[in-house]
Amino acid sequence: MRKSRLSQKKQLRLIEHFVAGTTARCAADLVGVNVKTAAFYFHRLREIIAEEEAGEGMDFGEFEVDESYFGGKRKGKRGRGAAGKVPVFGILKRGGKVYTQVIPDAKSKTLLPIIRGKVQPDSIVYSDALYSYNVLDVSEFKHFRINHSRLFADKQNHINGIENFWNQAKRHMRKFNGIPTKNFPLFLKECEWRFNNTNPQRQFKQLKQWVKKHMG
Repeated sequence: MRKSRLSQKKQLRLIEHFVAGTTARCAADLVGVNVKTAAFYFHRLREIIAEEEAGEGMDFGEFEVDESYFGGKRKGKRGRGAAGKVPVFGILKRGGKVYTQVIPDAKSKTLLPIIRGKVQPDSIVYSDALYSYNVLDVSEFKHFRINHSRLFADKQNHINGIENFWNQAKRHMRKFNGIPTKNFPLFLKECEWRFNNTNPQRQFKQLKQWVKKHMG
């Protein structure tokens, strides 16, 4: 990734605004750079985040899995199968990190390989009642499901953590008034990174290190 032509001072200010969740247009006005310059710099930050977040391997413990749908038009069908929406799959380790991935569909043959790539055998996996998760009943995982039509939580048997992440991610993305489909995976990884690193000071320090590594 080539070195930025922006001064160190302006880069640091842009990183601060990125961490604060400022839009590129607003950040450009505050820092005193062209809107396209700020937008491109933010795009590069998201590319760096996506690259750095991709290195996480398998883990053992208790996990919540769920799929969600982003974007699309508000009118018409919502939720699973909603027209024009981007399907996304998420795995949250309780007490740990969340992992997300854009998926073509929410079928068992799509979801199971992703779970196997991130969750070690004999781990506990919690899901909702979607039929695609039936395959977990005869897998190497200990599977528990929650039926949302009856209740949202039953002691340890819930997926509140991953659903909380979906809510945060959608709230963050809403401020951009529409995200191009080709860039959506980068925005998703940004939301994943923010959720996994909630301290703004730590986010700023980490981004500074990554920028030096990739653009220095």
